[in-house]
Amino acid sequence: MSETNANPLPRQVADAYVDELVALDPITGTYLGVPGSETKLPDFSPAGQETLAELSRTTLRKLAEAEARPGGDADAERRCARLLRERLQAELAVHEADEGLRSVSNLNSPAHSVRQAFTLMPTESAQDWSDIGARLRAVPASLEGYQESLALGLDRKLPGGPRQVTAMVEQLGEWAGDSEGGESWFTQLVSEGPAEQSAELASSAQAATDAVLRLRDWLRDVYAPGIEGAPDVVGRERYARFSRYWNGTDLDLDEAYTYGWSEYHRLLAEMKTEAEKVLPGAKTPWEALAWLEDHGQAVEGVEETREWLQSLMDEAIEKLDGTHFELAERVKRVESRIAPPGSAAAPYYTGPSLDFSRPGRTWLPTMGQTRFPVYDLVSTWYHEGVPGHHLQLAQWTHVAEQLSRYQTTVGMVSANAEGWALYAERLMDELGFLTSAETRLGYLDAQMMRAVRVIIDIGMHLQLTVPADSPFHPGETWTPELAQEFFGMHSGRPADFVQSELIRYQGMAGQAIGYKLGERAWLQGRDAARTAHGDAFDAKTWHMAALSLGSLGLDDLVAELSAL
Repeated sequence: MSETNANPLPRQVADAYVDELVALDPITGTYLGVPGSETKLPDFSPAGQETLAELSRTTLRKLAEAEARPGGDADAERRCARLLRERLQAELAVHEADEGLRSVSNLNSPAHSVRQAFTLMPTESAQDWSDIGARLRAVPASLEGYQESLALGLDRKLPGGPRQVTAMVEQLGEWAGDSEGGESWFTQLVSEGPAEQSAELASSAQAATDAVLRLRDWLRDVYAPGIEGAPDVVGRERYARFSRYWNGTDLDLDEAYTYGWSEYHRLLAEMKTEAEKVLPGAKTPWEALAWLEDHGQAVEGVEETREWLQSLMDEAIEKLDGTHFELAERVKRVESRIAPPGSAAAPYYTGPSLDFSRPGRTWLPTMGQTRFPVYDLVSTWYHEGVPGHHLQLAQWTHVAEQLSRYQTTVGMVSANAEGWALYAERLMDELGFLTSAETRLGYLDAQMMRAVRVIIDIGMHLQLTVPADSPFHPGETWTPELAQEFFGMHSGRPADFVQSELIRYQGMAGQAIGYKLGERAWLQGRDAARTAHGDAFDAKTWHMAALSLGSLGLDDLVAELSAL
């Protein structure tokens, strides 16, 4: 990338886009560890959304000019250009359909982004705490912009989903500590700050808390009545648009639905075999899993569980490095954390900053529990931590200078990352790490959950028919109620988790299918490379080459993996 800025190549266009994006979206700057982002929050108003869209349009024009000029590493420039164009076009399609005016979710709304930004900020110095205070004071304006967007959507008769709104109202109340004896999450955040800054921090935390309560009250008293009776599903046209955004491809949705059912039947047979080892005579695998809740191996205590999960990831790194991966020292650092109260039920991962001063972190929502059965934690932390999200996203960060910052950070395609993480679970099973019947049954249950996601996410949003050979309501049309019943019947997780997950699917249509479809793409690419190389195929070499490609949509992923 030796061209001057006057004649940039595609990778330079992509990185210039990252710089301009960070200026408009300081939360992205916090994720990347870019100095100067610490005290600010994005403008989520309609005007702020349009400014971001105009940046995308301008960048696409610059990209077209850059592609007309030869130079640089042709393959690297081609991959980056394809990703940048596809991502920006997908984002613009969502924006131009006014989806940003109806963005309510129990996991992925602007309000959630605001709160999560604080979990990523350093707290070591007095300046760090000053930055936190300044960002807390920015919360009211940022949330007011978000409310302005939702209000415009209400005026244009573009409603969010009622279940999403109900969930957000409850979450915002929990964040604000709006219960008897409750304490605001923001107040808890600043309670660890320096004594000499306590008064200012407390005032800033109160301002943020008050803003959250104002948004909560408006959603409850104005927005919820205004969208009463609106559907919780999005329909085929909107679903196709979201599916492109999350998966980086225009999927054949009916084929994907059929694939979900085929995986369901395959996994059910495997689960029955494993369940018999756990609880002989169990009528269903989920009866065996319910037995494990009370009688299987478990970790007692929240802090003890955090430490146990840390040791699980540390052990995986020790055993995989040098055999199936070749890891840089900074990639080996990953932290286990407890998620803040009011989070959705699913565990999650946040990546390292560009300079690795903030490591990758896995987050466990406790949902009020203090005892954690092991059967479903092991494969989940292989997914979230090592060799799942952490190895992929930390390796992308490690090679960012060789590719572009865009390919390894903000250009991430969800189905690529979630597909790798599900592939990582399967890899650990293939390598013999799931040594007990209970952890293997937990792994299969997690795989089943991802197959069920494909079925119900596509089925309920497109209102498809349940196949005639299904053991569940054959011939009926999917509804959210049927989806929740089906999920509950085919999951070892508690009812509150199932409900939280279903609400998540309704608010992030098309995202949940990327796990299974992304895994299929990773397996197809590995199988093709193994066939091409024969006995010379080396898994370690292939894994590291694959993890150093940066982000790719599913359109390109199989082809690139197959050629390694």
